Amino acid sequence: MWTRLMQSVWSMLRLHVLQPGSGPVPCDAEVTVEEALAAEAARYAAQTSNDFAAMAQLFADDLVYIHSSTAVDTKASFIESMRSGAVRYHRMTLGDVTVRCYGGLAVISGRTAFEVTARGQAMSMDLLFHALWVKRASGLRFVSWQATRLPAQS
Repeated sequence: MWTRLMQSVWSMLRLHVLQPGSGPVPCDAEVTVEEALAAEAARYAAQTSNDFAAMAQLFADDLVYIHSSTAVDTKASFIESMRSGAVRYHRMTLGDVTVRCYGGLAVISGRTAFEVTARGQAMSMDLLFHALWVKRASGLRFVSWQATRLPAQS
């Protein structure tokens, strides 16, 4: 079991930390907690204001965005869904989070609340999530998101 876990972790690192042909991020390119939280806040601001130029800068070309609905987007398909109006983020509020930094990789996990309109349907949702940010030569980039929708509070 431990071997399979380590193989999964290594696969994730190869996909998200190592750029094709570039090798690992240098040790002096460490991400700080403050940088990761600032980047996540900038992403939330870009998405709620439909700032496509900011999203293009923040999102890595190899972004994997797994929605709580289980839909999966790439950088291009995610930005296009907002540009077309199919998806509109109205409010994104970061809740209790933990930030863990591993050299050039920052893992933000915790709770968030979104108000979004998707394909004409308004939704409010509370989510548990993981967001991965990687420091590359071009700067800090958003490489992965996965969210799980929490049941509605009664």
